[in-house]
Amino acid sequence: MATLSVKPGQRFTLPDWHTNSHLISADAERQRSASHQVRQEARALRNETNNQTKWDEHDNRTRLAERISSVNRWKETLDKCLADIDAEIDALAKVKEAAERALQAKNLPLDVSIECLTLRESRRAIDVVRDPVEEELHKEVKVIDKAKRELQQKVNEAFEQLCLLQEARQQLSCDHRRKMEALEIDHVCLSLNVNSPNISFKVNPTRVPDGSTAPDEWEQNSQCNKEHAEAEMKASTELREATVLAIAQANNELEAQRVATEFALRKRIRDLERAYDELKWQEQNTLEEIAEMEEDIRRLEEDLRRKMQDLKVAHTRLETRTYRPNMELCRDQVQYGLTDEVHQLEGTIRALKQKLAESQDALDALYRQLHRIQTDTGYKANSLVLDNKCMDSRRKLVVPAEKFVPEVDTFNRTTNRALSPLKNGQLELA
Repeated sequence: MATLSVKPGQRFTLPDWHTNSHLISADAERQRSASHQVRQEARALRNETNNQTKWDEHDNRTRLAERISSVNRWKETLDKCLADIDAEIDALAKVKEAAERALQAKNLPLDVSIECLTLRESRRAIDVVRDPVEEELHKEVKVIDKAKRELQQKVNEAFEQLCLLQEARQQLSCDHRRKMEALEIDHVCLSLNVNSPNISFKVNPTRVPDGSTAPDEWEQNSQCNKEHAEAEMKASTELREATVLAIAQANNELEAQRVATEFALRKRIRDLERAYDELKWQEQNTLEEIAEMEEDIRRLEEDLRRKMQDLKVAHTRLETRTYRPNMELCRDQVQYGLTDEVHQLEGTIRALKQKLAESQDALDALYRQLHRIQTDTGYKANSLVLDNKCMDSRRKLVVPAEKFVPEVDTFNRTTNRALSPLKNGQLELA
């Protein structure tokens, strides 16, 4: 009789056996269903995250490009501002040098006036009188002192203004240099992709670095630098104009006083000379204004041509976008923006054409005025020559021909100075 070596385990009923099989099948179905659900969710997540990552990267690439464009616009603005301030510094330095030369040139007339006063102290007896010549000499000393004080003040103001311009330029230069660095960094960022060799994980890359600024603060900083530079350039321009005017005024005053002292010209000659100098000054200013107006007209014409090209671009964009298919033919923000740009450009072109016509009319008026000034200048020059010829003819009555030779003595600095034909005639009458 056979025997079992192992005691049989628990016995199950047939229903238990069937129930167990059903449970296993149900668990398998449930696990497969759960697995399928997880796979579907994983696929959806992959699609969603891939799309999200793609669009996030696209949006940030667009933002980088827009930022580069914005920084580049400011860089170009700063480039122009730097060029303008460099030109203004150079112009002011030249005016300052001209003022210094004019100031230095006043030493010789002052020495001559004082020497004349000293020499006239040697008069004797009744000739020691305060006559008009002495009064004119004292007045000439005062005029020269006043001119030197004013010119020295302008030189000091020009030096201070040059320092302010250099300071403003330093701010612009620093801002420009930082923008160049920022552009280089953003260009590097724009060039990065998943295949770039120098990408890696960083420690806390989302931190806000110390010293970070808001876009408004960034914009305001550059705007303040630009406005500060423009304000200093405006002040410098006004100072240059005032300095040039002071030089001209000092020279004119000294020349008028020197003529009154040295030549004792008749009132008519003084009036004619002042009128002649005024006309020459007006002629020079008119020529300068004509040159500036012609340059402005050229720039207006260039701007008008550029605006026409811009209008062509806007028209072409609008026309090209009308060929978008079906629902893509959407009046989006680009459409409204292009329409506004067209209207703005058309208004700008009308304004430029009107201003161009006004500028041309003003230029024609300047040419007519210049012709009048030059004609009147010729009249005044002719009158001066005639009056000096009359005075020279009468000089023969009091100065013998053999004595009509300028003596070179202690006043050799004056006799060696180059004079215009008009001034030579006046000297001969002295």
